[in-house]
Amino acid sequence: PVHQAKGDSSLEPIGPGSTEMKAKVSSGTAGVATGIPESELNLAVGLKLRDALEAAGVKVVMTRTTQDVRISNIERAQIANDAGADLFVRIHADGSDNPSTHGIHVLYPASIKGWTDDIATASKKAAQLAQRELIAATGAKDRGIDARSDMTGFNWSDVPAIIPEMGFMTNPDEDRLLATYAYRNKIVKGLTRAILSFLGVS
Repeated sequence: PVHQAKGDSSLEPIGPGSTEMKAKVSSGTAGVATGIPESELNLAVGLKLRDALEAAGVKVVMTRTTQDVRISNIERAQIANDAGADLFVRIHADGSDNPSTHGIHVLYPASIKGWTDDIATASKKAAQLAQRELIAATGAKDRGIDARSDMTGFNWSDVPAIIPEMGFMTNPDEDRLLATYAYRNKIVKGLTRAILSFLGVS
């Protein structure tokens, strides 16, 4: 689950050896209608996803199980690396200046030589599976998949990684949906199917 109760604006390098710096972890967005912080939504869905995957026999390593942590994006990637994860799933929700913007998309690492070129292909495959299953499960607007080169958590990752953006908390209707157990369960169902497919677990 990405973010935490309080962001940390101190800086860390965007990739190994980089002079470009980014905040260690931003505070995320919040529900325009519900007021729910993104970090809280991400955690709730992350815990549900953990339970669903464990029930299917998958070993899950969480980067956090509480709001009260101080973990940078590099440190989160290192947790996945140290675990030798088959897939690093970074649960996110989205925000936009345009309140009418809505839907689901999945981000994956662009291929950057020395950083992500060894995980880009597998990450794209995982992103495609996640996008397909999330749209099938939720009926949300399909915003496709996006390769990103500006994500610290991707650039430090040595294992395939994706960011499912579950919906726009800045869209009142989608924000209200994301607050419901029923919709969260649909997201978890879609992600579980995608992850099991990626892992080759039937």
